[in-house]
Amino acid sequence: MGKLILQRSILGLLTLLAASALIFIGTEVLPGDLASAILQNQATPENLAKLRLDLGLDKPAILRYVEWLFGALRGDFGHSLANGRDVLEEIVPRFANTMFLAAYAAVVAVPLAVGLGLAAAIRQGGAFDRTVNILTLMTISVPEYFLAYLLIKYVAVELGWFPSLANVSSDTPFFDRLYYAFLPMVTLVLVIVAHMMRMTRASVLAVMASPYIEMAILKGLTKTRIVLRHALPNALAPIISVVALNLAYLIVGVVVVETVFVYPGLGQLMVDEVSKHDVPVVQACGLIFAATFIVLNMVADILSILSNPRLRRLR
Repeated sequence: MGKLILQRSILGLLTLLAASALIFIGTEVLPGDLASAILQNQATPENLAKLRLDLGLDKPAILRYVEWLFGALRGDFGHSLANGRDVLEEIVPRFANTMFLAAYAAVVAVPLAVGLGLAAAIRQGGAFDRTVNILTLMTISVPEYFLAYLLIKYVAVELGWFPSLANVSSDTPFFDRLYYAFLPMVTLVLVIVAHMMRMTRASVLAVMASPYIEMAILKGLTKTRIVLRHALPNALAPIISVVALNLAYLIVGVVVVETVFVYPGLGQLMVDEVSKHDVPVVQACGLIFAATFIVLNMVADILSILSNPRLRRLR
């Protein structure tokens, strides 16, 4: 297990390096630059040249990337080109908001998805199983931004139950945060519950075809006991993997949801800074997203191996 963690850690660091380079290249190829965005109508050639010199944009792109990379290795992500603030000061409160929204959605989505998947497996072929499968297929097929706008139109505007804008801050009380972030949370839950529920159901039903399950049925055990006590422990590996991937989506894939609801999280910050060509902030946000995805995938692999003795013997 130690060897596995070491291998995945090295691969994760290489992936982070590649991700940082891709993010930098993607920001560089966008039309215009920060100097043009700041000066706008006053963007004469002389003013542009002076501002680019002040911001360090006159240096070659590869040199700016290498300088940023070595600074990041020392824990120094530089300063925002747009406002001069330290990048970490910009990111920390936004990242806390994103983690709050992700945790809020995970607490609701994971038990709901696993419970629905087990219930559908127990009632395979019944009305409940067919209904849940149809509903989850519908939510998988609809983009999250469309679900978000539907919730805004009907729940926020017409019914007036929740605000359409999730305007929270560090001073917002906990229960007020839950209230303001309810619609973004519901949007994320609708998106990820379907994947986890369908994987839970499929994994359990695959194990149900095993000979030892047939023996349990012949012994007269109830289907609920068979699923919970005998099938579920052996179906945990793929369930853990899909749960971890969807938890990664809750943090990495919140960009669209945060933008629609104007939620002050890391995704919203990244969108704003991309439009300004503020490369240090965009780089830092991208690295956080990439690191989160890599770490959760590694945790999923390790937990899958620990939950299945056969995989441990293969290692």
